Amino acid sequence: MITSLNWLKSHIDLDGLTTQELDDLLTFAGIEVEGSETKGINDPNVVVGQVMEAEKHPDADKLKVCKVDTGAEELHQIVCGATNYKVGDKVPVALPGAVLPGDFKIKHGKLRGVESGGMMCSGKELGIGSDNGGLLILDGDPAVGTLISDLFESDTIFELEITPNRPDLLSHYGIARELSALTGRALKSAFAADEITTKEDANVASIAADAADLCSYYSARKITGVKVGPSPAWLASRIESIGLRPINNVVDITNFVLHELGHPIHAFDIAKLDGGKVIARRATEGEQFTALDEAEHTLNPTDCVIADASKAAAIAGVTGGLDTGVTDTTVDVLVEAAHFNPTAVRATSRRLVSTTDSSYRFERGTDPLAANVASALATKLIVEIAGGTAEDTLYVAGEAKKLTQPLTVDQDWFSNYLGGVSADEQSDILTKLGLTSTDGKVWDVPSFRLDLTRPIDLTEEIARVRGLEPVPSSTYATPVHASDDDRLYDFTLDIKKRLVSEGLYEARTIKLISTAQLADAANSTITPVPLKNALSEDHTHLRPSILPALLVTAARNVAQGAARLPFFETGTVFAAGRKPGDVVESQALTIVLGGLANDRSWADSSPRTLAFEDLRAVLDSILPNVRLKLKPAEHAVFAKCAQISVGKKNILGVIGQIAPARLRALDIDCPMFAVELNLDVLFALTEKDERKFAELPRFPGTSRDIAMEVPRDLPINRIESVLQQLNIPILEGWQMFDLFTDDSGQKLPADRKSVAFSLSYRNAERTMKSKEVDAAHAEVLAALEKALDVNFR
Repeated sequence: MITSLNWLKSHIDLDGLTTQELDDLLTFAGIEVEGSETKGINDPNVVVGQVMEAEKHPDADKLKVCKVDTGAEELHQIVCGATNYKVGDKVPVALPGAVLPGDFKIKHGKLRGVESGGMMCSGKELGIGSDNGGLLILDGDPAVGTLISDLFESDTIFELEITPNRPDLLSHYGIARELSALTGRALKSAFAADEITTKEDANVASIAADAADLCSYYSARKITGVKVGPSPAWLASRIESIGLRPINNVVDITNFVLHELGHPIHAFDIAKLDGGKVIARRATEGEQFTALDEAEHTLNPTDCVIADASKAAAIAGVTGGLDTGVTDTTVDVLVEAAHFNPTAVRATSRRLVSTTDSSYRFERGTDPLAANVASALATKLIVEIAGGTAEDTLYVAGEAKKLTQPLTVDQDWFSNYLGGVSADEQSDILTKLGLTSTDGKVWDVPSFRLDLTRPIDLTEEIARVRGLEPVPSSTYATPVHASDDDRLYDFTLDIKKRLVSEGLYEARTIKLISTAQLADAANSTITPVPLKNALSEDHTHLRPSILPALLVTAARNVAQGAARLPFFETGTVFAAGRKPGDVVESQALTIVLGGLANDRSWADSSPRTLAFEDLRAVLDSILPNVRLKLKPAEHAVFAKCAQISVGKKNILGVIGQIAPARLRALDIDCPMFAVELNLDVLFALTEKDERKFAELPRFPGTSRDIAMEVPRDLPINRIESVLQQLNIPILEGWQMFDLFTDDSGQKLPADRKSVAFSLSYRNAERTMKSKEVDAAHAEVLAALEKALDVNFR
């Protein structure tokens, strides 16, 4: 809600409170201040000046050196770049020491070597206009030295976020009433319905029997002989301050009353009402309606309309009709004030996609007793501003009921709950909020506080106004041990951090895939789970794997010109259980790599493309203490695939290269590699492992290289498996560094390959001798020769 500080000050004295203090006061009371903006200038150093001389700057073609009279003994020299003024014009001048909107401070200075003591200003620079095409030329011949704040009223505009349960705050008077309770400052004004005569008269206003649930109270007052025209300056200024456009005095008064009191009202041109009367009724099926904004709406019986004898004149609580609106030719008006069903107004507003200031308030709930107050204020202003004569009788239909109920409270319980609040302090706060009581126990809730329905609500009000600082802190929670879910979350988060540190991007995809994507599922042994009522052809199954969605993600990035494709995602995957209808959930980690290893750079004319070894390196980095075993496997989506396991029975998932045919179908023109791991299995294996840190080696190590000729179809992990089984204490590690094959068979038989390993040896307790390294190395060679078909080269 847009709120004007000047408007608020018409109801409560806020002198001495800064904008920031008001911001804090409202925020801590539960009214969120989304922003504030100062319009106009209220600085004594910004005055009216008259340009007496204007000479070309000696060193700048687009600047002029001006002599400006501001009422001081001497003329001010100001360098200016504007061109829309002439000698003799009166303009705003910000003297040194002035602070303009945006915390822009004016100081003495030099522009291109010439002294300048101030700044001649545009309207935008002063926050009093949007035109930034030049200086603001002042009309009306104001006296030199006059404060600009005397010519243009400054204001601070707050944008407030009002929670749905506080419709009483959707007005300036409502906010002022709240500030009065928070600050203890008295309100300057109070609104009440005048002593009026009410009359139920179906010839003027009535409610149809089947619409009583949509409109519980309706009132109308006739004002004859009005003169519609422009609004007076004060009213136009109020309307403009909150971003509305003045239309005419009668319409502006209805908008003013809405933002003043928070209760919407409407004015009809009586001459345009067929039969001169109105009725609240249900709309007919397919009834057509043209709103004030010329939008065409088709209504149905769930909508409530205010109609004359032949047509709908307004959609109740939402908008008036174009055909019955007040214009310059209007002479007699009918002022409406009513109470409509919030749920019905909300449903109509949403269905018609028509949210107005009126519907915004009605759908949150208005005070039925405020209808007559709003009607009285509107009538008074129309008569004062537009003339005319108001009938003494207010025509009503239905009954305006008070919707709040008295609440009984236990003051001792309040005191203990809130940390020693005395009964007198409780009563004082509740009284400031508009509640009344004779004994301090039973409190009558004002009709505008629809949110106060339980005794505990009063506790919140006392705490909100008093503040939470005096409430003593206490701990009622008890610590609990971490659960398996907690530990799995921490484990997964740790893996995510490692992957991000490796340069991968986390993806987030939905848990539904299409039937066509099932072929991309990495684990072909899983039975997918179909949806009984599929959302669309693209979302027919719960995902048995994350891989299909990540492949689509990669394809979309390629389509957007991405050259690097490092993605990962963790999440739930689903499989059909053994019993019909059972669904088994598990946690998975999927990684896909492809494209360039690094972003393109002018320094690298031939950037490297990501390969399988990069994916394996990522696995080793996130699982440094897990010894993985790879076993060749088959799967339709992979051109090359291996099953990943730990030990003999713990299968973690699969890894491999995506089939080129699948990549072509996705329009991906680079090799792609993927791995999918079962996080539940991995977590179970690593949960009890403690991270151990080894001391840095104190004694030197050495290495031996071996080159061997083995069958071409021998997996490299067979060689590593033999090395892992060796019980040689000084064998520290190994690394394959070369692989050679020759399809022609000239340098090496076509069915053989040459593999080179570097083996490192180290004794942690002493410096090794050459003989013991030679012996250990010979043992390694013998073990390889015994276990494999190998020839050393």
